[in-house]
Amino acid sequence: MEFAMTQSPVASEVFASVALFVISVIVLLILRHYLPLRTTPAYLLVPIFFALCLPASMVLLVPIDLASSAMVDDIDARGIWLERGPLRVCWRIAYWLTFCLTWFIIPILGEYSDSGYRDPQAKFRDSLRANAQYYAIVFGSGILGLLYVLWSYGGFSESLKSTVMALAYCWGLVLAIYLMGHGLVAIPRRLFRNADISGRLRRIQTQAPKVYEQMEDAQMNLDDLEMQVAELSKRSKTGTAKNFQDWIEELVDLTNIPESQLASTSGAVRGSGEFIRTKLPTVITEKYMADLTRQLIRAKHARSRYLNDWNRLLHDAVRTQAIIDSVASKRLDFGAPSPGSGFWDRRSLLTPYTRFLYHYYGLPYFNLAFGGLLALASVCIVWSEVVKGIFPVLSVIRYSVVHHNIGNKGQIGLAGQVIAALWMVYMCAAALISITEVKVWRGRALVRRNTAPESAFWYASQVARLSVPLTYNFMTFLGVVYKDTVFYDFLGQLINLTPLGKWFDYLFPALILVPVCFTLFGLYGKIQRALGFGVDVLDTLESNDEFGANFGTGTWREGRDLIERELNGSSAAIRGGRRSHYTDPRSSSQSRASPILTIRANSTPYPLPGNPTTPLATSPNMRPLANTSARRVGAASRQVTLASEDDEENFFEALGHRLKNTIDTIDKPKWLTDIPKPKWMGGDINAGGAGAGSAGNGSENFSDIRRWFGGGTGGGGGGSSSGGGGRIRL
Repeated sequence: MEFAMTQSPVASEVFASVALFVISVIVLLILRHYLPLRTTPAYLLVPIFFALCLPASMVLLVPIDLASSAMVDDIDARGIWLERGPLRVCWRIAYWLTFCLTWFIIPILGEYSDSGYRDPQAKFRDSLRANAQYYAIVFGSGILGLLYVLWSYGGFSESLKSTVMALAYCWGLVLAIYLMGHGLVAIPRRLFRNADISGRLRRIQTQAPKVYEQMEDAQMNLDDLEMQVAELSKRSKTGTAKNFQDWIEELVDLTNIPESQLASTSGAVRGSGEFIRTKLPTVITEKYMADLTRQLIRAKHARSRYLNDWNRLLHDAVRTQAIIDSVASKRLDFGAPSPGSGFWDRRSLLTPYTRFLYHYYGLPYFNLAFGGLLALASVCIVWSEVVKGIFPVLSVIRYSVVHHNIGNKGQIGLAGQVIAALWMVYMCAAALISITEVKVWRGRALVRRNTAPESAFWYASQVARLSVPLTYNFMTFLGVVYKDTVFYDFLGQLINLTPLGKWFDYLFPALILVPVCFTLFGLYGKIQRALGFGVDVLDTLESNDEFGANFGTGTWREGRDLIERELNGSSAAIRGGRRSHYTDPRSSSQSRASPILTIRANSTPYPLPGNPTTPLATSPNMRPLANTSARRVGAASRQVTLASEDDEENFFEALGHRLKNTIDTIDKPKWLTDIPKPKWMGGDINAGGAGAGSAGNGSENFSDIRRWFGGGTGGGGGGSSSGGGGRIRL
């Protein structure tokens, strides 16, 4: 370029180096938030660091590449630019490292960290066995792609590398479009909902029963495995278990059972409130020990995950309730920060009055404004995805980035670079937030300072997998400008190698309307309910459930009671007593007790029969175990009110029942009640109402048609005495 010959890009190179350093620091802070850096091994930190840092650097490379290939003539409006040679090197490093991390390094290391074997070689072999099916699917799809290219061109004119890159891009684009479509709706909607403080508290209370149940199930699963390890420790010096004595001692160290209770344990594993006699295998093998180790580690991380979710839910509920209660006094005080609070939570420059203004007025209005802005951005992205293949001149993102049009060629300056970076950040955020919301295999989750290694590898691989498709998909919004970039020469030409790849790249993103509509109108839940997957059958059919037959359905009253009971100390005492009940060999074999579900007196217009009416604030919190008989009484009374929800009836039966109930409750009009009954139906034509023909007039008029069948009102007229009382004899 002429500009590149007259001026050296030293300032741009310095800025790019500083920006890359800042990105690396941000990635380290993210790793520090989810992983303990001091105790995490290097084989885990280094791959995850590069799997996050390289995709983040693409947000920096794309604006630089655009400005370097479409520079403006105005010197003051020029942005950050680099020469094509260094740009090509940067793209190659970022792409191929990301490719290797996504498809080879991270999957193997993820299964390696999840393996229960002790020997590194055994862990590596176990990882290869676990990834065998994954690689079979990948290579099978690759072979189909190679056959298509061979059939289209009669040979690999652009080399095998081009086909592999194009196939990897197409697979990543499918996942990226689905996740981004979900996130483009979820992010603005979350901001709009958080603007309503009372609605936010209601949603927190609705989620409480489910989170509490998951936490209890995770704790029970961990207790079962710990009791199994305790039973195994008694056999560590006999039989085949003697060969794994050191391994068993390491498992005992992982458990929370005191040494004084290891020798006295009965060997029974408690699950779902009942003793389940688990018989250990006669021959203890290495595979059994590896499976037990894997299950124990997963159970500990699952317990930590759900405990963290429950604590965060309690924290949000307390803060939200404090904001609502501060309306009268106009003063908001969250109290002393907890020991585990962050730096910004322990220090605040706001007074109680300014804190009230910020949380009650400022933050909700900011959520509304920012949510509206992001909703508009989501509409622009969806619109650009739909029209870029048919009418590219109608793309809104194109005009927001390309500000200088000279002839048929656009130019991008510093303002266009900033806007392009913001667009990319929002698209990536929409896709990555969706990963944390959808249900994934093995219960993977990001937990503060305690994320499981396998979960950290899996989320890092998803970030790396989505980066390249989202980057190239954004550049296609800009019309013909992106075809002059280095990234297009490096990857774009390979994607357009075949007609299938070209049409796939332009038309498939239009399917973003599918996840957008499904999320916007809540079609996921409707389809699940229509297919019968909306509820958990085991939870609805278990009558001996911990919280009763109908507890855990997600009502906000149940969540409110759980939260208040936890804050008052009842739930903590119950869990502590239940914990000792698990490990005490003298405990009975009855099912485990649960907290009594109470309802406030002002929450219902009338008290339900059998339900306790004691307020939660005055409920006893020193009792370790709740009264099971009272719980059953409460469950039975709730079952009466919620029986209609558990009945299995189809759509037409439910519609018929509702129509019948509606018609039965309609009040009859006055003109209809004043119509007298005719004489042949037992009425008095001279009476003014339908009830004129009563039994009292039966001695005067016995022309009722029922007398023909032996009926009547009794007395006279040849009516049989046996047919009195208006009964019909057939």
